[in-house]
Amino acid sequence: MLRLRNNGAMSSPNESLAALRKSYERAELDETRSAADPLAQFERWLAEAIDARLPEPNAMTLATVGGDLRPSTRIVLIKGFDARGIVWYTNYESRKGRELAGNPNAALQFHWVELERVVRIEGRVHKVDEAESDAYFASRPLDSRIGAWASPQSEVIAGRDVLVKNVAVQAARHLLSPPRPPHWGGFRLVPDRWEFWQGRRSRLHDRLRYRSEGGAWVRERLAP
Repeated sequence: MLRLRNNGAMSSPNESLAALRKSYERAELDETRSAADPLAQFERWLAEAIDARLPEPNAMTLATVGGDLRPSTRIVLIKGFDARGIVWYTNYESRKGRELAGNPNAALQFHWVELERVVRIEGRVHKVDEAESDAYFASRPLDSRIGAWASPQSEVIAGRDVLVKNVAVQAARHLLSPPRPPHWGGFRLVPDRWEFWQGRRSRLHDRLRYRSEGGAWVRERLAP
């Protein structure tokens, strides 16, 4: 969008971007305020994001790398976490599914803008067991379960009408009890590195990294 300068001339988006500034002043994060275990720290921050009623606090960016070494990112939703790792669900035949099959190393990122916080997580990914995928799939709304059958995720299609027709076909086929498609299920990322970022004034942000070493977590402060 073009904007008027004070002299009446139009400014470009790039000129506006260069002038954008934000001072981060909400909170701080230091070694005395953070948990010794990164999972406990993540649980605390996620709970605070949910309590603050942020829009989609469960949304996270998933980064993968394909066999062509091209990185790609997309937004997925966390559906569970514990000492075993971070879980989300998707189509195994999608681009991310194919890339994870070839290279199980991946990264996740949460960005809670209103809290001026970022959490970055790195590790290896594997599929959750079929019983766990079955249980979650059964808990989804009916239209979402039909959609899992109807969408050839990441494939080129001629138009939206393809999806509409596929939904009609799959709804007639499965009625009210669609089973979990064999190409759909959960992934779990097993973290070996976490980073917690809290915005601070003058771009002197707090960054605490946890890395796995010898079965224990080492907590380190990184320069912003």
